[in-house]
Amino acid sequence: MLRRVAQLFIGLALFGLGIALLIRAEIGLPPWDVLAQGLSRQTGLPFGLFTVAISLVVLLLWIPLRERPGFGTVANALLVGPFIEVGLRFIPTQTVLWAQVLVFAAGLVITGLASGLYLGARFGSGPRDGLMTGLMRVTGRPIWVVRTAIELVALIAGWLLGGTVGVGTVAFALLIGPLMGFFLPRLRVPDAPGRRGR
Repeated sequence: MLRRVAQLFIGLALFGLGIALLIRAEIGLPPWDVLAQGLSRQTGLPFGLFTVAISLVVLLLWIPLRERPGFGTVANALLVGPFIEVGLRFIPTQTVLWAQVLVFAAGLVITGLASGLYLGARFGSGPRDGLMTGLMRVTGRPIWVVRTAIELVALIAGWLLGGTVGVGTVAFALLIGPLMGFFLPRLRVPDAPGRRGR
């Protein structure tokens, strides 16, 4: 249990750092972060605040879908935003192309590692993942259709609000899956003896 809790919180902290690096790279963000950035730019309120707000709204959408959040789900919703803000305080915005690419690459790998850590702790999925699985179950649509539709809605809304869409957005979409596929099996906390199959 101690390892699981530590792994969850380290994963969430690293996830916030990874997103902060992606923001400071200035070459494009993941769809949900485009939305948070767009809202932040329109209102002048902190990016991390909107990360939390969006997560809480998404969790409300779990109710009609009858999804059940875990401890890690709630921790994800409440803590990633503040961790992003800490990262943004210390990481400068990059303006030189080679530095932008390097910082983005670091953010992408750290985000993949962090996802493997917090999901591997087995305390529940993130808010957006639960929305995806709930809609997939209710609509009967394939997972890729549901996930793509959700991401496109967030991306278009964020872009219309002034969020950063660019080559980094495409790179994240193509590479985050393989990175998570690499890290998650290696970081998943094994079931306790005698609990397998439950």
